[in-house]
Amino acid sequence: MLVTPESVVRGREAFGRCRWDEAYALLSLAHDRLEPPDLERLATAAYLIGRDDESTELLTRAHQAFLSAGDIAHAARSAFWLASWASAKGDFARGGGWVARAQRLLDDGGSDCVERGYLLVAEGRHRVMEGDFERAGDAFAQAARTGDRFKDRDLIALAGMGCGRVLIRRGDASAGAALLDEAMVAVTAGELSPIVSGIIYCSVISACFEMSDMRRATEWTGALSRWCAEQPDLVAYRGHCLVQRAEVLAWRGSWADAIDEARRACAHVLRVAGQPETGAAFYQLAELHRLQGRFAEAEEAYVRAREAGRSPQPGLALLRLAQGRPDAAAASLIGALAEARDTRLRTMLLSAHVETLLASKDLAAARQAADELSAIASDARSPFAQAASASAQGAVALAAGDAKRALAALGEARGLWRDLDAPYQAARVSVMIGLACRALGDVDGSRIELDAAARVFKDLGAGPDLTRMEELSSVPAAAPPSNDDPLTDREVQVLKLVASGKSNRAIADALEISEKTVARHISNIFTKLDLSSRAAATAYAYQHGIV
Repeated sequence: MLVTPESVVRGREAFGRCRWDEAYALLSLAHDRLEPPDLERLATAAYLIGRDDESTELLTRAHQAFLSAGDIAHAARSAFWLASWASAKGDFARGGGWVARAQRLLDDGGSDCVERGYLLVAEGRHRVMEGDFERAGDAFAQAARTGDRFKDRDLIALAGMGCGRVLIRRGDASAGAALLDEAMVAVTAGELSPIVSGIIYCSVISACFEMSDMRRATEWTGALSRWCAEQPDLVAYRGHCLVQRAEVLAWRGSWADAIDEARRACAHVLRVAGQPETGAAFYQLAELHRLQGRFAEAEEAYVRAREAGRSPQPGLALLRLAQGRPDAAAASLIGALAEARDTRLRTMLLSAHVETLLASKDLAAARQAADELSAIASDARSPFAQAASASAQGAVALAAGDAKRALAALGEARGLWRDLDAPYQAARVSVMIGLACRALGDVDGSRIELDAAARVFKDLGAGPDLTRMEELSSVPAAAPPSNDDPLTDREVQVLKLVASGKSNRAIADALEISEKTVARHISNIFTKLDLSSRAAATAYAYQHGIV
């Protein structure tokens, strides 16, 4: 009778408690003497702590050991997971080979087992890649019935997720999303194995992006993050999941965390040549650099994304706009729009196109792009498309001089962005609302809106937007100042600080603007009040009750 080494016994216990580092370390001590189920545990632990290549080698050994022991069902299941891991890395030929081997083993054995359901999941995925959604749905439905018959929760969840995604592709987003939610409930309740949990999360978030359902993506990302926090040594996100997680974090305004995740995604995809997620990883990193004002880094990352096969649009066009090249920005989007068929991508491209066309003073073309966005929003009925459409319509109305109409559209847009938990987009709409208020002579309303937006931009670290806010704060309201009060609100603020004895640098720090902007304000104050020195300005401030 074989005596099980103590390290193996303790390794099994650690595995059962989800202590993946400990399980890996203990089982590794006896890796050359492990029975097939323990080899499988070691392979799983290696995968969960990020040792992907080693886990593949170990699972291959487990597969061979199951075959040697005559355990065909478990050998077939190992082959299914080897196929899944290979396909996740873009090695579809190897993945297909493992599926074929598993199918042959089960057909030769002739046994009725739950592993046949897993191979139906593999078939469903293959049908989806071919675009044959009807047969894919049939395969997933049959897999779900197999899971129910054998009471296999992992299989039930994988099959349900597959059915949900097929329904979404076939136009029934509501029913599809319900199945995805059910699968994620099983994940967050701890009912599924960790590897299946990661697969389901990544697939669900992909579906949320496909539906432009950022609210659902944000909610499930938060739920899974809490679940992962209970397993601190778990490497829960890989490749495309890292990119999606970075995008969700950026959407929610967690830019520091998002850029960390984007950098991790880039590092991850560069470890293996030809990773399909490489372009998406570098595009997301470029977007975060652009939003924070690191334009050189953004340019480099957009180039890397393009080299990996991912279009750099609309981000590159918005970078050109931020660099003061609106005509180049607008022109660069024309080709991308001609090729874009995906609803979410087209929505993003059109939103950027409206912005660049307005900056180029092409109001007619901007209105046409905004109208197409409205048509998409009407058809898609997604909050994301509706928010983008309302923002574009408000921007066009504002540019056309119709401030009242702009306010109505922009108020709707901001409410939608806030409902979607998108602080940056909501703040950008607040800027336009502030400008509309200014155009209508509502000085207080304009100041409130612009100040609120500036606070959000500061919290986010949105450098280019903060620079624009400094410029806007120095522009007087549309209504001309009276002879009794010739200074703008910002100039009054600067005058108060001058009268208190503060230097230009101290004033800049207090108002969170540049010293150059402070100097311009002081020059305007001297000109308007016919003053020649800071001492004279101080005296004026006290004589007129400003201080």
